[in-house]
Amino acid sequence: MRTPARHAASAAAALLALSCLTACADDASTSTSAAGGGGKGEHVKIMVGGLDKVIYLPAMLTQRLGYFSAEGLDVELLSEPAGVQAETALVAGQVQGTVGFYDHTLDLQVKGKEVESVVQFSHAPGEVEVVSAKAAGSIRSPKDFKGKKLGVTGLGSSTDFLTKYLAVKNGVDVSEFTPVAVGAGQTFVSALQKGSIDAGMTTDPTVATLLRKRAGTVLVDMRTPEGSQAALGGPYPSSSLYMRTDWVNSHKDTVQKLVNAFVKTLRWMHTHSAAEIAAKMPADYSQGDEALYAEAIKDTLPMFTEDGVMPANGPETVEKVLRAFNPNIKNAEVDLARTYTTEFVQKAAG
Repeated sequence: MRTPARHAASAAAALLALSCLTACADDASTSTSAAGGGGKGEHVKIMVGGLDKVIYLPAMLTQRLGYFSAEGLDVELLSEPAGVQAETALVAGQVQGTVGFYDHTLDLQVKGKEVESVVQFSHAPGEVEVVSAKAAGSIRSPKDFKGKKLGVTGLGSSTDFLTKYLAVKNGVDVSEFTPVAVGAGQTFVSALQKGSIDAGMTTDPTVATLLRKRAGTVLVDMRTPEGSQAALGGPYPSSSLYMRTDWVNSHKDTVQKLVNAFVKTLRWMHTHSAAEIAAKMPADYSQGDEALYAEAIKDTLPMFTEDGVMPANGPETVEKVLRAFNPNIKNAEVDLARTYTTEFVQKAAG
């Protein structure tokens, strides 16, 4: 049992750590703004949970379309394949925003960190549970996850959250399977092919690559609102731009410019074909197969919103999913109203 003195010391240490994080964030804001001088516009750092993932496509596409610069911003996009690491960079003040899954805002709130989604890119996860060709006979539904090794991008990531929910929903306890952090892209493909995992959750273009190689088959497809409804029981807002609430409140003009740019991109995506979108992206994203990359974009496009607005009942679905298995949230009180704001998308639409 903690003594009062030890409890007080721990509280003081926690307060000091929080103060340091706040100072770091302020320093990052100052230094990046200074770095954006010389007529380039205000400099903002955004960490993306995998720049080449189709679910986060609006980040790079906005850059390529010139919408950031049109708003007077110099946006630096950084990539971290696992969303949980991207979240950590935001909390530590290394970046001003994160393009990642909305569900992190709930997880962080119960840990005492206030972050909020300022523009919602999607109303479905865009994730797919893929079973290896070797294990296809033994895994016919999430009910068969017991005793299996299941790939996720990182422990504590959104793919980890969703995998656990699919298991629990289908009668398999989280202790009855083994989550394995395998990242995305080629590391995921290799893990599935070598048998390091029996199945795993990933996104396009990795899904398209696996299907083309006949290395795996689709078990659960959550790339559409219908797929999200079937698997999760409702719309599941996933990819978004989320930021620290204190930074949002003290930099509203900058946030509005970012949201304006992203909403323009979402509208552009809904009036152009997958092939036209693919043509705007960096050449190396297609990995030498432009047709396959365009196909991957086409399969994932239904997940994206047209206006950046949080889908009705979306936050409630996310809370239900997280409460099913996440011990941090299961018995905690979550204020969903503090996990997102529509203030900026409403102005962008006006």
